[in-house]
Amino acid sequence: MALLAVGALVPRKGYDVLIEALSRVADLDWRLTIVGPPDRDPACAAAIAAQVAARGLSGRVTLAGTVSAEQLAALYGAADAFVLASRFEGYGMAFSEAASYALPVVGTTGGAIPDTVPAGAGLLVAPDDVAALAAALRRVIGDPVLRQKLGAAARAAAERLPTWAEAAETIAGAIDRTTERIETAS
Repeated sequence: MALLAVGALVPRKGYDVLIEALSRVADLDWRLTIVGPPDRDPACAAAIAAQVAARGLSGRVTLAGTVSAEQLAALYGAADAFVLASRFEGYGMAFSEAASYALPVVGTTGGAIPDTVPAGAGLLVAPDDVAALAAALRRVIGDPVLRQKLGAAARAAAERLPTWAEAAETIAGAIDRTTERIETAS
């Protein structure tokens, strides 16, 4: 099973929690690719790499670093589930991207994640709860019916999202209306 995590290698993303949780489900068949720049916090990136090695997961966890947009799209397309143990997200673009690829999500309730992950599209646990994250991972990895159900909810939610062109049109309309109000008030 191909798992994907996307985000800079910084403490806020909770990769330490994710690696610990994955070590608790090492009896299952999975591989994780982590995509994200390691240079924003080199000490954190080094600690994540050391933790992967210390937990005996070097053959199962790939720290891919920064990849091109095409490579990232291919990784999303090849993944079976999206996982990220963020302690806090102001929005969580990677979660939205995962939903757009109809991926089931395993994440946390940190910050705006519950508002970002479509209803029924994922299993969310409290930040820093290794045991709960491991249990959610075990469920998603071990239950193809659950993965299909979560993925279908993600797909349905993604189909309801506006396209980039529609979003740009909405924003442009808001700017036009604001400009008109300012000109009228002047």
